[in-house]
Amino acid sequence: MLTEAVESQSTAVFNALAGSVQVQVEPVGRWFEAFLKRRIRNVSASFQELEEEEELSEEEEDEELQLEEYPMLKTLDPKDWKNQDHYAVLGLAHLRYKATQKQIKAAHKAMVLKHHPDKRKAAGEQIVKGDNDYFTCITKAIEILSDPVKRRAFDSVDPTFNNAVPSKAEGKESFFEVFAPVFERNARWSTKKQIPNLGSMESSFEEVDNFYSFWYNFDSWREFSYLDEEEKEKAECRDERRWIEKQNRASRAQRKKEEMNRIRTLVDTAYSCDPRIKKFKEEEKARKELEKKARAEAKKKEQEEKERARLAEMEAARLAREKEEEEAKQAALLAKKEKEAQKKAIKKERQKLRTICKNCNYFVDTEAESVKMMEDVEKLCDRLELISLQNLNEVLGSGTKEQSRAAIEKQVHEVNAQLQREREAEVKAQQAARSLDQSSTGTGGGKGWSEDDVQLLIKVVNLFPAGTNARWEVIANYMNLHSSSGIKRTAKDVINKAKTLQKLDPHQKDEVNKKAFEKFKKEHAAVPSSVDNVVPSERFDGSSGDSNSAPWTTEEQKLLEQALKTYPVSTPERWDRIAATVPGRTKKDCMKRYKELVEMIKAKKAAQEQVAAKSKK
Repeated sequence: MLTEAVESQSTAVFNALAGSVQVQVEPVGRWFEAFLKRRIRNVSASFQELEEEEELSEEEEDEELQLEEYPMLKTLDPKDWKNQDHYAVLGLAHLRYKATQKQIKAAHKAMVLKHHPDKRKAAGEQIVKGDNDYFTCITKAIEILSDPVKRRAFDSVDPTFNNAVPSKAEGKESFFEVFAPVFERNARWSTKKQIPNLGSMESSFEEVDNFYSFWYNFDSWREFSYLDEEEKEKAECRDERRWIEKQNRASRAQRKKEEMNRIRTLVDTAYSCDPRIKKFKEEEKARKELEKKARAEAKKKEQEEKERARLAEMEAARLAREKEEEEAKQAALLAKKEKEAQKKAIKKERQKLRTICKNCNYFVDTEAESVKMMEDVEKLCDRLELISLQNLNEVLGSGTKEQSRAAIEKQVHEVNAQLQREREAEVKAQQAARSLDQSSTGTGGGKGWSEDDVQLLIKVVNLFPAGTNARWEVIANYMNLHSSSGIKRTAKDVINKAKTLQKLDPHQKDEVNKKAFEKFKKEHAAVPSSVDNVVPSERFDGSSGDSNSAPWTTEEQKLLEQALKTYPVSTPERWDRIAATVPGRTKKDCMKRYKELVEMIKAKKAAQEQVAAKSKK
């Protein structure tokens, strides 16, 4: 170490100095603890000074610890130690769960020095023998509070803790003053140390949302094992111990459930009374209204744009249509002019042909030939086109008599051949149409089927469904009885025609049904002239309203059949009641339909009886 230089002297180094080297040193053990304390306090002190300071602070804490004397201590029953306030017994009622282990030990030490039976006996006090002395309560208190698990169990059922939840009326009057201390009081049960505050009216949405999210997902360490009614250590056997454990678990779970319901009720009440929530909802509602208004305006603007585009498109289409119409009009006018010019030219060429032939006596010598040639010339005038007429007139004007006659005869031969081809084509078309008509209507045993017979066959096939005994014989017999054509049909004829109808495509079937309905409508709409002045009878009284000519639907048929069963013949005003149960149908319609059904059933029975009689023979 260099000596300190005098003021009048100077210091000099005569040997070379080594280069400086940086070495990193880390404190460990007690020195590391002292290092952290120096860094936290931002002071420079040695390890010994920090230890002396810590010992001095502990002594000061012991001196500052003031115990509150529990006035009911001497009256406590040691046998009822579980219902005592352990903090009050040790004089720590003012600190309770905030008391440290050092403070608890110090309080116990002070209570032992003061209330130990030996101390009191030495002072001349009468001591109760055994465990019946109140000093046993002090022993139980230190036993509970010195054990972290037992202390937590006792703190969970702290008798001084206020479990009350404010009402909505209290919360609405002064929300923050009422709920802030309640949440602060219940925060002691949280397993998490970072607990958000209730905040104020100026708190942001994120802060409020974080607060309620924390409390809605609150994780409490509070448990109720201290309130177990039975102690499993007192059980005499394993089965009894298991039973006690089961009972204790059930009671703890029930109390835990009630505790969580209490917390949830507290949070729900606070949420419903929180003025900030109402403010946020109003702001959210206003924001949504603005967004809705903006969307409506945007939609309106878009619709206006579409409307303008549509109008512009319509205007462009109108102009294009007018232009097309004008062009079509001009084209039609031009075509008309061309057609008229062509007609004039054809008329002129025809007149020229007639004049040439007339002047040349139709290029023949006899009167009979002249008449025949005149007919051929008229035929040429009617059949030949303009170009053919012009060519023929040129040949007639420049050729000799024989050449002209040969040219006319050639044209006449070509025209006759064309007419013959047209007639043959027309005959073929008629034959094809007749064959098509025959194939569409079908034949049965060489007997033609009219439209009335086809409609009657369709009706009878539906009237006698599959499963009817001798079905096709019955259908043929029915048609022979009711057909207007008078042609007798056999079962084979009916089967062949039914198969032909099944092969028709749906469009042809629809056409057949349409014709049938039109015929039905025509027949039922027609009123005979012979009964115009006849007074209606009581059975078909016209006072029930105009009749409905539409076909009866399946639903209307079911309603009519049900009404006929409901109202028998003896019912007064029977048909008025029946008509009232069938919507859209009058009394006259119902009576007419009933008559048709009766006639149909009678015809059906007659056809079946006739077939049965034939089969017996």
